[in-house]
Amino acid sequence: MVVPVGLTAVEQVEADSADPRVLRTRRDVVDAATSLFLEEGWSAVTHAEVARRAGYSKATVYTHWPTRLDLIRASVGQICGTAKHPQPTGDLRADLVRELVDFAGDLSHGHLARVLGGVLERAGSGAAVDELRQQLWEEGAGAMQAILRLHLPPDAVEPSVALLTGGVLVRVAFQGRPATKAFIKDLVDRVLASSGHNDTH
Repeated sequence: MVVPVGLTAVEQVEADSADPRVLRTRRDVVDAATSLFLEEGWSAVTHAEVARRAGYSKATVYTHWPTRLDLIRASVGQICGTAKHPQPTGDLRADLVRELVDFAGDLSHGHLARVLGGVLERAGSGAAVDELRQQLWEEGAGAMQAILRLHLPPDAVEPSVALLTGGVLVRVAFQGRPATKAFIKDLVDRVLASSGHNDTH
C-alpha cells in the first residue's frame, strides 16, 4: 500500500489501516494544499480554499487537519518528500557545484523562495513552525552535508554548508542577482580553500 507523502508519522501509521477512500481523500487534500501553497503562499492556504480545490467539504478537511498549520506541515512534507537532488559522483567540487546550481534554480524559478519566505516570516511564532524550518533545513542541506562529510574534517562540514548555502541565498534573495555557474564555482573554490581542502580546479 502506498502512503501519500506529506503525512505525519502518526498519520502514516493510521493510514496503514485506512481504507482506500481515506487514503485518496488525504492525497487529494494534501495535493490541493501543496499547489495552493506553491502558487499563492502561506496565507492562501485555508480550510475553505483547500476543500474547494480538493472537492471535499470543509468538515472533512478539518477532521484530518484541524489547523491551517497542519495543512502547511503536510504541504511542506510533500514538497520535501518529492525533492530531487543530483546524484553524487565522488568529485567534491563538481558535486557541490551541481547541488548549488540546483538550489539556486529552486530559489530563482522554483518553489523554494515562497516556501522559505513563509516559514522564515513566522519563525519563532511556535514550536510547529520551528519544526517546519528544521525540516526544510534538513532536507535542503542533507545532500550537501553528506557530500562534504566524505571529504572534509567533521568540524568543517557545518560551517562549509552555511557558507555555501548562505552565499547563494544572499546572491539570489537579497542582492537580486543570478547565482551563475561561474559565481557558484568561485564560491565553492573559496569555501573549500578556507576549509583547508586544496583540490580545486
